[in-house]
Amino acid sequence: MTRVESNPFLASVPVYVPGKPIEEVAREHGLDPSTVIKLASNENPLGPSPKAVEAMQHVLQNLHLYPDGNAFYLKQKLGNLLGLPTSHLSLGNGSNEILEFLGHAFLRPGDEMVVSQYCFAVYPIVAALFGARLVTVPARQLAADIPAMLAAITPQTRMLCLANPNNPTGTLTSREDMSRLLAEVPPHVLLVLDEAYVEFLDDPVDCLPLIRRGTHPNLVITRTFSKIFGLAGLRLGYAIASPDIISDLEKVRQPFNLNSLAQAGALAALDDEAHLSRTRTNNRQGLDFFHNAFARLGLPFIRSSANFVLVKVGDGSTVFRELQRKGIITRPMGSYGLSEWLRISVGTPAENVRCLEALREILSPTVHPEPANVSH
Repeated sequence: MTRVESNPFLASVPVYVPGKPIEEVAREHGLDPSTVIKLASNENPLGPSPKAVEAMQHVLQNLHLYPDGNAFYLKQKLGNLLGLPTSHLSLGNGSNEILEFLGHAFLRPGDEMVVSQYCFAVYPIVAALFGARLVTVPARQLAADIPAMLAAITPQTRMLCLANPNNPTGTLTSREDMSRLLAEVPPHVLLVLDEAYVEFLDDPVDCLPLIRRGTHPNLVITRTFSKIFGLAGLRLGYAIASPDIISDLEKVRQPFNLNSLAQAGALAALDDEAHLSRTRTNNRQGLDFFHNAFARLGLPFIRSSANFVLVKVGDGSTVFRELQRKGIITRPMGSYGLSEWLRISVGTPAENVRCLEALREILSPTVHPEPANVSH
């Protein structure tokens, strides 16, 4: 029987493989799920905001009703915090959906998307989905080479995507390079700055004034509630851009793409400063713990500006599997062309210690305690 022909672009679309869930690892290795820890997906180890949980409980009795399709109150709260009218905001089912909106609205077959080597895995997926040509610029010491990315722009370039800090490397683009990027990206190119981890930075580059003043109508900033807010299971992200761009995104957005629980949880989480403060403190201490431990063990690593650390362990897939047998889920980096590396999310202090002890045990024949830091 002849198969219904699918969109030819799908042949080149890579499939995103998420971190393994706790339940799956427990089944595979005969473990008690309560003993498995997940340090694979850059989630908040302290859990969701308590205020968000309480707010969502009040919504449960009204789940027979459709959610607010425009998320009025959440947009108002975000707008007040960002100092922007709500006409500058579009909300998505995670920032991944925002990236897909951008593809729908701005990418056509034959367009080019410029990204850095080791970029977030969703960028190539979006490019392929809409028939755009991905232009991957070689990284410099695993970090984005901004001058080279600018040099890669052509008249066919439609979009340039940069995560800052970057996932999966944890590298941070310097202020000097950010200034150059913002100054030199031509107006025909949509500059997408992915700021999923920006809340972990003590002194981030603030691009919001450029949007407030309207001086960069081609700039889009994406953010998420999945990381520092601890609401990854709700799937909620947002775009900040000019009203013209937001209007285009709203045209491709599905009605009711944000459920009632997500809206209520996010609205409350924005007010939970205590939870944000605890998360930042835990993350800062966790990064210091891993950075210092890897340096003592002589394991090359990238000094991270996010909530995870990239560390070179030899055979990454083998070490990943051995850690899983011990009930510890990390993220192998072979799909990024970094087969010798693991990405380890910051956990609680106890989880960090358990992960390090297991890693030391697995690598004991090869670990040599000498400085081997790859720092940025």
